[in-house]
Amino acid sequence: MINTRLSVAIHILALISKDNTLSSEKIASSVNTNPVVIRRIRGQLKKAGIIDVKRGLSGASLTRNPIDIDLLDIYRAVHINEELFRVHNNPNPECEVGRNIQSTLNSTFDEVQAKLENELKNITLDYVINKLQ
Repeated sequence: MINTRLSVAIHILALISKDNTLSSEKIASSVNTNPVVIRRIRGQLKKAGIIDVKRGLSGASLTRNPIDIDLLDIYRAVHINEELFRVHNNPNPECEVGRNIQSTLNSTFDEVQAKLENELKNITLDYVINKLQ
């Protein structure tokens, strides 16, 4: 399912790369969302080993240099076990299209997902940060 978690995660990481003392409230202000959303995504980034968050302290820090973090790392951190595309359930098996649509689209969507992941692997957080300036 396509959503904004990847862009929010990249936004968080770009901010953290500049200032590792920012609270979730300050980050939420930049993202224009609720601090709870920021804390949830920060938790996913921490679990993936991309950031380090000290309990009881404001802020977070990158665990690696931004040039060593690719967008696929970030994507996988926030899209755990989720498909980018999903085929609708229960098409009519009596219909020629309905009978074959799931297998056809599943293989097509798998190819698209693989291409997307390959592209994300080739773009670093450092590249995005430099484009922001």
